[in-house]
Amino acid sequence: MSSTNDQPEVPSADEMDQGLAFESVIGNVLRGWTVAKGADGACTTSAPGAVRLIWLRHLGRDGVIAEPEEDSDIWRDDAPDRLQLQAGDILLSEVVTGRPKAAIVQESDLPAVAVGSILVLRPALPLSPEHARLLLAFLRSDTVGDLAVGTLQKHIRPKDLATLQPPADDEALSAALDELDVARRRMSEWSADAATLADTVFDRGTSLVEARRSIIAAGRLTRLRAEAAAALDDPDYIVRTRLPYPVALRWREVEARMSAGDRRPAYDAVIDAAEVLLAYSALVTAALACEAGIELASVTAVQRKLSATSGGPGFGEWASILTEIRGKKRRGVRPDHPLHELGAFFDDDATDRARIRLADRRNDKSHGRAPTDVMLPAVLDEAHADLRCLLASARFLADLTLIHVMAVVWDDFQGAETIRFRGLMGDHPVVPTSAMQHTGDRVETGSLYLADRDHRLYRLRPFLTCEVCETCHSWSTFHADKVKGTLVQKSLEHGHYYPYRGNEQVLRAARLL
Repeated sequence: MSSTNDQPEVPSADEMDQGLAFESVIGNVLRGWTVAKGADGACTTSAPGAVRLIWLRHLGRDGVIAEPEEDSDIWRDDAPDRLQLQAGDILLSEVVTGRPKAAIVQESDLPAVAVGSILVLRPALPLSPEHARLLLAFLRSDTVGDLAVGTLQKHIRPKDLATLQPPADDEALSAALDELDVARRRMSEWSADAATLADTVFDRGTSLVEARRSIIAAGRLTRLRAEAAAALDDPDYIVRTRLPYPVALRWREVEARMSAGDRRPAYDAVIDAAEVLLAYSALVTAALACEAGIELASVTAVQRKLSATSGGPGFGEWASILTEIRGKKRRGVRPDHPLHELGAFFDDDATDRARIRLADRRNDKSHGRAPTDVMLPAVLDEAHADLRCLLASARFLADLTLIHVMAVVWDDFQGAETIRFRGLMGDHPVVPTSAMQHTGDRVETGSLYLADRDHRLYRLRPFLTCEVCETCHSWSTFHADKVKGTLVQKSLEHGHYYPYRGNEQVLRAARLL
């Protein structure tokens, strides 16, 4: 017997024992039964054999079952053993309004029985926490919600669940969902802290002046958290503080020039920032492809530029690398490899068109066809908008940390390295040194690496190197370039160049020469 709401009639114990079993691709599905407070069999939480009744209202949108409440929860001591929940069971709302609700049963939720409009899904095999998280996300999706049928109230029928193919275990997707859940819980804790602080302002009978002073001091951290979070709604702030140093620094110059009304320097800064964004992304792509054993024809074109011509790679070569990696070349790499996000850089048509327009403006600038003073205001606005479009699509770079390895200490007993590094994210290279444990391939002191979300490291040398610039004495990142037949290294941050200081044999080993 089941109900379409949480205020059902009271059944007998015999009726409760007649739960119907269904088989589905997700597991065994049991239909619960309905009871009301005060019915025969109701008891206190401390009674022998007491079992908590879980209703639809107890299922949280976050996949968690609400904790027991002494005043409103119902407990029974006559629940059949075969209907009692087990840790790992998944509870799904049978009645659907909007998206379905689903939650997983934990040991702390037991003993309990699901009642009312709840379907119980029991996996045939134990699920890992990661796989369970994916199933919860799937069951809360529109894909499952669209199965609901009915006029006044829509219900999910257990037999219809058998038509679904639940997601297989996917470590990368599960990790991404976990990161999102951690962020949600942290923000919920901050919200609770603010509410608690507001409720206690007059607890000690303080005066208005003292209360104001107390609330300002105690709430300072909460306000700073809110202000920092609000700043992230500003895309310019994200670029300036969260994107890799070469890109963020170039954007800071664009902002400074635009705010000062220096149109000609601002236009040059916009074009240069776009080229550096593509150069950085392409060089990282080339380094990752080399490490993965993927041959890119576009990198061979860069090799020809560095080996045989008077001019080095430019906007066109960088765009070609990023365009080529969009195709099938990355098919064999694991799903969470950074090459997939780099390959999706130009997937949006608006981004691709913006890239083409900026490339045309870069060519015009190089060949003396810069906009006239009359045309400049409109052209600058268009180029600036195109640059922002590119940067919006490149926001994934905020999750791929550029690091400079300062020191490496090997522990032979643990079989791991302790790496001290600087995270070069944001528009300034002077940052604190951090430490991390690493158990992969040996790491080079002094080299640049890319760290993904799971702290896997990818060496960027010789595609990207770093040192103090001999021209401006600022810490800078460099790539190999060619000027008037001479191999040079060129700074992404400032455009300064001088003879290549690295080992050319390494460039040959990486197929750049």
